[in-house]
Amino acid sequence: MATTKCKTCRRLGVKLFLKGERCVSAKCSTVRKPYPPGNKGKRRARTFSEYAKELREKQKIRNWYNLSERQFAKYVAIALKKRKSVENTAEYLVQELETRLDNVVFRLGFATSHSKARQLVSHRHFLLNGRVVNIPSCAVKVGDKILIKPSSLGKSVFKDLPSTIKKYEAPSWLKLNKVKMEGEVTGKPSLEEASPIAEISTIFEFYSR
Repeated sequence: MATTKCKTCRRLGVKLFLKGERCVSAKCSTVRKPYPPGNKGKRRARTFSEYAKELREKQKIRNWYNLSERQFAKYVAIALKKRKSVENTAEYLVQELETRLDNVVFRLGFATSHSKARQLVSHRHFLLNGRVVNIPSCAVKVGDKILIKPSSLGKSVFKDLPSTIKKYEAPSWLKLNKVKMEGEVTGKPSLEEASPIAEISTIFEFYSR
């Protein structure tokens, strides 16, 4: 049975990996039903207004990072204020979102979804530069090291990690040590590496209305 999260992906027409491992299996709803939810969704030809297009792009990236409307709007507001001082406002926004601790945990392959990563950080399973941090929104910077707390490695939530992480490749701005279960921020994320790629300019237009 499709869940609300699965319907969100189908409605937006993009796989957001909101259900973790289910999203990479044959059970993924966006694969089985590649059309919007609803009885007539498969037959319905949809046209969108400019506002609707902007809203869809905003919803894509907001749901991808598992943020509330208030949280996401705050990031956009800060990016808009930086327009005159940064070279690329869209890239600035993406970098702010990508360098959240919960996203880095997800990007390192330590969690199968952003919601799971947030939960793991909140439950104090990670060390940032040797110190326990339980704030998912904590911003990391180049040189920071993220490590699964040694006392947490034996917990059931990480029991499958050694086998699954063997096949995982972290993005270029992160260095992953699959033996020590440790990650390091070695650079800045680029706009091209953000997933799903959203039309950031339309998001700014949405909030500038």
